[in-house]
Amino acid sequence: MIKIYDLLSRARAEGGETVLGRDDLDTHACYLIFGCLEPGQGGRVLKPGEGHEEIICLVSGQAVLISPEGRLDLKPGQAFHLVGDATYTLENLGSEPAIYLAAGGHSPGHHHHHH
Repeated sequence: MIKIYDLLSRARAEGGETVLGRDDLDTHACYLIFGCLEPGQGGRVLKPGEGHEEIICLVSGQAVLISPEGRLDLKPGQAFHLVGDATYTLENLGSEPAIYLAAGGHSPGHHHHHH
């Protein structure tokens, strides 16, 4: 039986972001991050971490990606790829919530053992 996960409710209960991963799925192969950045809320740090990669996609709302290279305006449907310790900040400058997804997994040659 397929299990349905209410990621929006989870994200709001967990401070704006939730991870659907090992604890829910019993696998290390992949994970999905669901984020909801409310208007006027401070920036959210995006950092996959050593041995991980993430594809981050803005689903709805308006957001600005702040990177070492500068600021990029994001529109719904636009995505970008982060690797390892690359650190970026996502800010919501609009009047509606900004919803984003991050699909992640392990970089080639990096396999962890989580306890």
